[in-house]
Amino acid sequence: MPVVLGVAFGVSFLVPATPAAAHNELTGSNPRDGARVATAPARVELRFLAKPSPTTTKITITGPDNVVAGGTPAFDGSRVRVPFKPAAAGLYVVGYQLASSDGHPVKGEVRFTLTTGTAADPSASPSAAVSSPTVGPSSASAGSPTVSAVPAAGEQSDSGGRLWFWALGGLVLLAALAAGLVFRRRRRVG
Repeated sequence: MPVVLGVAFGVSFLVPATPAAAHNELTGSNPRDGARVATAPARVELRFLAKPSPTTTKITITGPDNVVAGGTPAFDGSRVRVPFKPAAAGLYVVGYQLASSDGHPVKGEVRFTLTTGTAADPSASPSAAVSSPTVGPSSASAGSPTVSAVPAAGEQSDSGGRLWFWALGGLVLLAALAAGLVFRRRRRVG
């Protein structure tokens, strides 16, 4: 009986936890993080693990000298597309902030460089980069390449916490099996 209970207890740790599955995260983007593009795309697309809520999702695109380069986001399932209006050649940062279905905030950024266009004027004063999310019509992007992005360094994730959870579950399972075998052998000997 103790062996059965130990195995059942250990196996219960192997079942995925529902709250951990509720965390959303970036799975890809177009342009991808770190890309150098010669031709400015008509839109920037972010792909997430789960469908982001238009009411709690904020996407900003800023270019050289903090010039706002994005428009109103369009939500289509787990994809968010933002019109892209490049100001000049240079580094563009796509910042995102959203809440997972369990309320856990997720934020990060995707960076890409536009290599053509006029150089940004270094004497220009920076302007605020704010964009408010609203639901808009989805725009199909036929022929857009699907490229996975490496999660941004600023992106919050709890994968380290899940790793410890699985390691602890495996250790408990092994300990339960070992204890059951020792108990079984002692019963046979005695």
